[in-house]
Amino acid sequence: MDFAPSQSAEEAVRASAKRTADLFGSEYLMVAPSTTTDGSIGVSYRRKAEYEHVKELPPVLAAKQAQAASSRSKRPKIQSAQQAQAQATGDKSGASMSLVKRPAPGAGGGAGLAGGSEDQPKSLIARPSATKQQPPEWHAPWKLMRVISGHLGWVRALAVEPNNQWFASGAGDRTIKIWNMATGNLRLTLTGHISTVRGLAVSPRHPYLFSCGEDKMVKCWDLETNKVIRHYHGHLSGVYTLALHPNLDLLVTGGRDGVCRVWDMRTRSNVHVLAGHKGTVADIKCQEADPQVISGSLDATVRLWDLAAGKSMGVLTHHKKGVRALATHPTEFTFASASTGSIKQWKCPEGAFMQNFEGQNAVINSLAVNDENVMFSGGDNGSMGFWDWKTGHQFQSIDTMAQPGSLDAEAGIMASTFDKTGLRLITGEADKTIKVWKQDENATPETHPVAWAPTLGRTRY
Repeated sequence: MDFAPSQSAEEAVRASAKRTADLFGSEYLMVAPSTTTDGSIGVSYRRKAEYEHVKELPPVLAAKQAQAASSRSKRPKIQSAQQAQAQATGDKSGASMSLVKRPAPGAGGGAGLAGGSEDQPKSLIARPSATKQQPPEWHAPWKLMRVISGHLGWVRALAVEPNNQWFASGAGDRTIKIWNMATGNLRLTLTGHISTVRGLAVSPRHPYLFSCGEDKMVKCWDLETNKVIRHYHGHLSGVYTLALHPNLDLLVTGGRDGVCRVWDMRTRSNVHVLAGHKGTVADIKCQEADPQVISGSLDATVRLWDLAAGKSMGVLTHHKKGVRALATHPTEFTFASASTGSIKQWKCPEGAFMQNFEGQNAVINSLAVNDENVMFSGGDNGSMGFWDWKTGHQFQSIDTMAQPGSLDAEAGIMASTFDKTGLRLITGEADKTIKVWKQDENATPETHPVAWAPTLGRTRY
């Protein structure tokens, strides 16, 4: 500010003070030197100008608050000796200035901070207690035990016989081959499909083997005569998956026409057509209790079906890409579903989301779970993931090798299953081989420690 030369310093200060009073209000004139470093002198005036009208509650709200306070004071209060003593000491030390009041230990019948009684003040800014993460169980690493060659096409389906004596494989060469479990020797070749065999299942209660393929055929093989005894006609396109009901004489199939068909095994009649998927049904699982049928589709959904009514019980839409594989736990009432780069675990019967299995960035074609809580996932780039079922920890990640003479792009895993003991893993691969894996018997928790560290927070979806 420019002052006239005749104006003294005292007059200049007085004129400046008068301008300040006019601008910011006389009650905010500072009587002590300012300690602020930014030189903001209008904060107090702005605070008054903006919030003066809300310093007091409106009369209606004030009356309500007084009424609530009087009703609270009329309620009988039961105070423990510790609470009374703490209140007495608090009264002696003066009124508390804290914004968040914590109840004394033992107050409110032992209720914690979050679940106190109605009279106790609750904290709105207390951090929720972090979920304690369960450390994963130790599992021995898996290694390659045997490579079985014999098919002339991609091995797309595997099934183990209930007595664990042999297993069957179906491939792109249109044949079904029966292999000895112990030696890996070929015992039998079944021919009859005219296109790729995509699904196999061995009945635990009948001497039957069921197969389905891209030729729209669903066949029932009598294993005593090694011949087809039944055909199940009805699918309008290729049949990609099938499953047997563990208790009932029912067969469930699904394929490119987007429906799951439920067949009576004996009469070959089509009991239900489970419609609802908008894309190819890639995998089906059956279990004893509801939901008795679970299906995964390339429309990125998993559907839980009411088998009695023939209707959908629920739709799980968490996946972003097509669901290509499902796996039900042999003892728990849980299951897992896999899509590209994503494996999710669910709880039956309502399909509640439990956790993600994160770490395998591939198109996952196959899942398998054994009794020892080991889950296997196989990708179409040859990646293999071994997971702890309880915690979702990936304890081993390896890549399969394509057999000599195959392209590197043929190192893909198309099918997998554990044998009945859970000690052998069988994988069907795009290099036309079947590989058998077993746990390393020399591994110990000391030689192969669990590389796990708890994270601060777990993302659920």
